[in-house]
Amino acid sequence: MKGGDTGRLMSETGIVPRKSRGQNFLIDDRVADRHIGYAEIRPGDRILEVGPGLGILTSRLTETGGNVTCIEIDDTLADHIESEYSGKVSLIRGDATKVPFPEFDVFVSNLPYSVSTPVIFKLLECRFRKAVVMVQKEFAERMTADVGSTEYSRLTVNLFYRADCRMLETVPASRFRPRPKVDSALVEIVPRDPPFQVLDEKTFFRVTEAVFNHRRKKISTALKVSGLIPKGSEVPYGDSRAEDLRPSELGEVADAVFRLRTL
Repeated sequence: MKGGDTGRLMSETGIVPRKSRGQNFLIDDRVADRHIGYAEIRPGDRILEVGPGLGILTSRLTETGGNVTCIEIDDTLADHIESEYSGKVSLIRGDATKVPFPEFDVFVSNLPYSVSTPVIFKLLECRFRKAVVMVQKEFAERMTADVGSTEYSRLTVNLFYRADCRMLETVPASRFRPRPKVDSALVEIVPRDPPFQVLDEKTFFRVTEAVFNHRRKKISTALKVSGLIPKGSEVPYGDSRAEDLRPSELGEVADAVFRLRTL
């Protein structure tokens, strides 16, 4: 499929992009080619695509020698993918935030903004070699933010703990139909071992969630409000705020919380 086919396919299929699902279809073939190239797909790779839309990435994925699985929630779009790529892809109809992911080596997707956060967190629970995702630029900035910035978040910390993450390029809003209000970006995620150790990962992730949910509060207050530590307890960096702590320092806080909860 070529990007120029988007308008024709929308007319032929009667597909009307849904704002509620953040549907904006990529129409630039050069961007699609680069997206696939960044993924460095090998023959025989198991490829997972969430939200194939009209298939501008899907068509290219079927030419890589990999085994492609698509997850699509929209019945009309799923019907189109099933008809257009019958025998070339495995289609899972459903909500990507809820249906189990099949095993995969490479994840390639143009993620709707409405599901970017839950899909990325779900992705981080999986074993894979590489992911290249298209997301809104502001979301990409949260994924790759520096400590102390307003974009630094729970998402940033979780990604840093589990993977190397970098923004590959910005994609102007003009490259989509309908045109979104903001630019997008391509982001690469490559899993690796954590750069620091924690006593209990579940506690680390719970602490990270709690302190960023109350990012205007001091660490000790956020943990007490969240019920993770009792009143009167002390933890490292208790007078700091979440956005000022490096992931490894949040790990120290989590270790202190784990010790308090296992006394």
